[in-house]
Amino acid sequence: MPLRPVFDEAAPRNVSSLTGNSAYLHCLVHNLGNKSVSWIRQRDLHILTVGRYTYTTDQRYEVIHSPGSQDWILKISYAQVRDSGNYECQVSTKPITSYVVHLNVFAAPQAEVIGFPDMHVDKGSTINLTCVVAHSPEAPAFIFWYHNGKVVNYDSPRGGITVVTERGTTTRGYLLIQDARASDTGNYSCAPSNTAATTLRVHVLNGETPAAMQTSGGSATIVLSTSHTLLLHSLLPLLLLFWDAPLSGLLRSGVI
Repeated sequence: MPLRPVFDEAAPRNVSSLTGNSAYLHCLVHNLGNKSVSWIRQRDLHILTVGRYTYTTDQRYEVIHSPGSQDWILKISYAQVRDSGNYECQVSTKPITSYVVHLNVFAAPQAEVIGFPDMHVDKGSTINLTCVVAHSPEAPAFIFWYHNGKVVNYDSPRGGITVVTERGTTTRGYLLIQDARASDTGNYSCAPSNTAATTLRVHVLNGETPAAMQTSGGSATIVLSTSHTLLLHSLLPLLLLFWDAPLSGLLRSGVI
């Protein structure tokens, strides 16, 4: 009796990929003989490949198989989150035998520096930058910080620099620069190993922080420093003298 086809359990049953990358699903079959290998998408029972031929109009799918090899690889190019699910490698025996591989496609990780796009700090204070890396199936192997295109090194001659990384489902990288000085002004980039860098501009201010204009959603808000706020309160009684009594009464009563 001829030997029946047998699946090799060494082929991984769980595969992970990031959006935009290619995913490779392996199916190792021993004693295939004259039988054929097909890949089926379980969620809709769609036949993707039969032998070395593709049976779907989605050109992202293809099978990779070298003559003499026992490995029938389903390649999914430019994988998307919607591609996640079970894929069945079938051999045309009677009854059909199959090997199921589960694919997880994760959204590409994103890096964000808190305070983007600008941060203002006073001279002599501590610059505290936090980089958050989210949507990552694995924590980045490292996070590099750059200042104006040059790597920030915690043991640089400047001193007072601390770099800390907390890894987890959401990874956070911290850059602390003590005794901020004018030369610390510039662009700071957080560059994790598994995603594109993101940049924030730091402004080191000498003296009082001037009034700033922040725009959000098409509306503008004037942000005053403490000194400006105190000045406004001191001038309020004088302003009331020049306004008519009804309006002054409303102001005093707190209605407006």
